[in-house]
Amino acid sequence: MRISTIFCLCPVLVCLCFLQKCYGVSHHVPTSKVPNTKNQTKLANGETEVHHRPKRGWIWNQFFVLEEHIGPDAQYVGKLHSNSDKGDGSVRYILSGEGAGSIFIINEVTGDIHATESLDRERKAHYVLHAQAFDRNTEKPLEPKSEFIIKVQDINDNAPKFPDGPFVAAVPEMSQVGTSVYQVTASDADDPTYGNSARVVYSILQGQPYFSIDPKTGVIRTALASMDREAREHYAVVVQAKDMAGSVGGLSGSTTINITLTDVNDNPPKFPQKNYQLYVPESAQVGKPVGKIKANDEDLGVNAAIKYSIINSEGAAVFSIATDRDTREGIISLKKPLNYERKRTYTLHIEGVNTHVEPRFSYLGPFKDTATLKITVGDVDEPPVFSMDYYIMDVYENAHIGTEVGAVTARDPDSKNSPVRYFINLSEHGDKYFNIDMDSGVIKTIQSLDREDMPWHNITVMASEVDNPSLLSHVPVTVQVLDVNDNPPEIKTDEVVVVCESSRPGQVIQTIAAVDKDDFANGQRFSFSLLSGIPVNPNFTLKDNEDNTASIIARRRRFSRLVQELYELPIVVWDGGEPALSGTSTLTLQVCPCQWNGRVQTCQDERGLLSSAGLSTGALIAILLCIVILLVIVVLFITLRRSKKEPLIISEEDVRENVVTYDDEGGGEEDTEAFDIIALRNPAAAEELKFRRDVRPEVARQYGGPAQGCHSPPELDQVNVQKFIKQRLVEADMDTGGPPYDSLQTYAYEGQGSPTGSISSLDSPGTHSEQDYNYLDDWGPEFQKLAELYEEDMDVAELDVAVAVTVAT
Repeated sequence: MRISTIFCLCPVLVCLCFLQKCYGVSHHVPTSKVPNTKNQTKLANGETEVHHRPKRGWIWNQFFVLEEHIGPDAQYVGKLHSNSDKGDGSVRYILSGEGAGSIFIINEVTGDIHATESLDRERKAHYVLHAQAFDRNTEKPLEPKSEFIIKVQDINDNAPKFPDGPFVAAVPEMSQVGTSVYQVTASDADDPTYGNSARVVYSILQGQPYFSIDPKTGVIRTALASMDREAREHYAVVVQAKDMAGSVGGLSGSTTINITLTDVNDNPPKFPQKNYQLYVPESAQVGKPVGKIKANDEDLGVNAAIKYSIINSEGAAVFSIATDRDTREGIISLKKPLNYERKRTYTLHIEGVNTHVEPRFSYLGPFKDTATLKITVGDVDEPPVFSMDYYIMDVYENAHIGTEVGAVTARDPDSKNSPVRYFINLSEHGDKYFNIDMDSGVIKTIQSLDREDMPWHNITVMASEVDNPSLLSHVPVTVQVLDVNDNPPEIKTDEVVVVCESSRPGQVIQTIAAVDKDDFANGQRFSFSLLSGIPVNPNFTLKDNEDNTASIIARRRRFSRLVQELYELPIVVWDGGEPALSGTSTLTLQVCPCQWNGRVQTCQDERGLLSSAGLSTGALIAILLCIVILLVIVVLFITLRRSKKEPLIISEEDVRENVVTYDDEGGGEEDTEAFDIIALRNPAAAEELKFRRDVRPEVARQYGGPAQGCHSPPELDQVNVQKFIKQRLVEADMDTGGPPYDSLQTYAYEGQGSPTGSISSLDSPGTHSEQDYNYLDDWGPEFQKLAELYEEDMDVAELDVAVAVTVAT
């Protein structure tokens, strides 16, 4: 069985068939003529029997069909034929796959394939279909289904296109010929592998002779030298792309490239004219602009930047010039004041130079230009001018009213020399201390001055011309008030001086210094002394250290706060002024116990305990209020509980034994008040303590102090203790107002008299100790109280009284 394929007769297909036959390159499966030894069997007689196998009857190939067919009939594609087809119509051909039955149809009897529609290769380049031959009578396949491809053959039906056009490009002016500007690329939808349909050639339709284009690459280049941006800046270049290698009949497309010449510095600055004139009044302010000048530059941006300068010394000494970046103008300002009477004209030589210069354009000449500016100074009526920019004067404090402080002078700078009047600007200074003479400018005092109140006075003096009072000039005047010795010195500190109870004779209590409101040119000199005319202070003395300080020194050993807590010490301080003044200050010295912290003593002030804890008065009040509120709440709670207590017997019917408990306490300490045990220790003091048990005994005040000296207490009378107890018992029995105390008082009375005597110091007169206990101070704060008990200056009786008072407390 054999199938033959009929192709449409076109030159291209003929060439393909020729190549296939010559080089054996084919996509079909040819019928093989080579013997197949695998299907052979050797017989016994040596002959070979060949087993024939039915071969596939498809000689396969590709079909080609031209795109864009516009004929009235369907386009013939090819013919399918099987060698089983005898031409009697018994074979039926079936076509399936892409486009089968719609785009491609087949004649079931002849096997002819036609395309019913116009095809577009750019939309679909090939179609994959399947063919099969059936027996029309039995409907059995004569051949297995085979696949083949129908390719759409390209024709030149698409013109080149520039998808992103139009384009924008730029190139510097004055560029060399052949400088690359831009590259354009056109696209063609036709098949680039078949013919010249997609082969594009570029050309310029508009833009010559300034630019050229490479026909193959599409690179646009400059074609003309010395293109000047100042002459023409923008160019519109039209580029054409044509397929079929540019031959006649090819399709074409075009686009526009807008090319701009960018600026380079190829133009020097130029002043429009060489000579300028300017009028400036002499009243022009220094630092303010008085005029402007401008040089033109045809370039743009940084290439047109110009720096102006004054190149002659005459003009540069009085005027300055700066460049305005926005307007590119030279702003002329005044450096020094103008004076019409001294100089009336100035000549300025101004130069303008480009700041950015390209060396490759140096042949065009120097990129700078010069111009001459003549300035005429105008005469104006000027205000008076003071002889100095500011004045500093001085005057002593407490000077008499009308004392001359100093004088200011001003003159009219104009040629007419008008008289000048002076006055003080009171709007800036509310306190009027000075006055000025209107004609002479002499300043005098009109109030008494105090250096300690205001050491400096700043005033402003104004001057005006008599002919034109509206023209004013101002000058600051500073007046220094000089010091005189009119304030006495005084002690520097007002704080209480602390004296430790353990102070020794000769010990420095505190070093004091003095202050004086006056100002001494060579430094302050103070001397100190105690107030004269009073008895010598037995407790303290004063030592002048001759360095403007003095030391307070203790004259006695030990101080007792219980005896006397505060001392006053008047001190006289003398200054070294002319005349010398003195002041008396009274210092308060407070006695308090001290603690040892290394070598530094610090005193405890019981009155400052609360303040040392960091509690203010408001905080203490708030704490007390909180405590009171809590107490009130507790009382109310207890009261409510007692009021709600149920009765012991709920009802008469509920009769049973009940135990009632009363938690009433005794009198406590009041039970022993009638028989105070202290009375047994010192019966002589019983009568004194009878009615004053709530008062702390002041034994120390009764038996001496710092002023009275230290004395032993008088000997206590020996009283019969048994008699005293009986007397107290009778008083207790006769007291009808006291509560019925049930208490038992037991006294172990030893009797009266003893050959050894009492070892208590309460009844002994005591003697002075001959041992020195000062070394106890060096043992630390634990032995400080013991050292005080054994000090030599206090006798034993006074010590016993102090101990008794402490125990009673």
